Amino acid sequence: MRRWLFGLLSLAAAGLCTGSAPNAQQPSTPPEEVDVALVLAVDVSYSMDIDELALQRNGYIEAFRSKQLHEAIGKGAIGKIAVTYFEWAGGNFQFVVKPWTIIDTPQSAIAFAEELGEAPTRRGRRTSISGAIDLGMSLLDQANVTAMRKVIDISGDGANNDGRPVTVARDEARDKGISINGLPVMLKQASYFDIDNLDVYYEDCVVTGIGAFVIPIRERHQFVDATRTKLVREIAELPAGEARVQKAQAQKPRTECMSGERQWRDRMGN
Repeated sequence: MRRWLFGLLSLAAAGLCTGSAPNAQQPSTPPEEVDVALVLAVDVSYSMDIDELALQRNGYIEAFRSKQLHEAIGKGAIGKIAVTYFEWAGGNFQFVVKPWTIIDTPQSAIAFAEELGEAPTRRGRRTSISGAIDLGMSLLDQANVTAMRKVIDISGDGANNDGRPVTVARDEARDKGISINGLPVMLKQASYFDIDNLDVYYEDCVVTGIGAFVIPIRERHQFVDATRTKLVREIAELPAGEARVQKAQAQKPRTECMSGERQWRDRMGN
């Protein structure tokens, strides 16, 4: 008995037992190298009707099923991307639909699309683009990947009217080396809180980074093509010298970046 107990204690001292002491540090998984870590931040505020929400979600599903996206991933220096997808409305309404996923084959991209298609869609009040950027930055900090590029992809149909100013969040992302691209949905103006020229608002107030771009959606049939085009551009190598958005932001904004907050204050009286 003594001999057995002595042997057990010796194994434990040598760190060979299968059990571990409380609070013992477990070896962490090393970060995986990817061409781009991509956060997909999708507006589900009540200003989007049910049909628009379905079209928007379907745009992402069809993009991840597409041969063009599969080829863009395969042509990367590493041939892998990391993607997470969340839905947002106001600053207190954010839901991660798909956590970080490595996509490196057509099969893994299609599996991502299928899982996205099975997930429920939620809706919430108000519009906090700044909150979406903040969550995007937090998710990028948590991602266990080493990415050549970090991108937050914002799609939405209105101006920021909740949370901190969108330009403050945008500039913080820029200072961290994160690019932000935009997919403004401009199908209708049926709400008091809609603004004219949402694409200009996104260019002047939301997007940032080298090669940042905006692709507006003005017709329902454009969802799939616009979403696929946007994702392929984000995954593929960026063209050199593309600085139109940066030049626009260096000048006086063509639109008021606090217009959404002003509309909300004027309408609600606070």
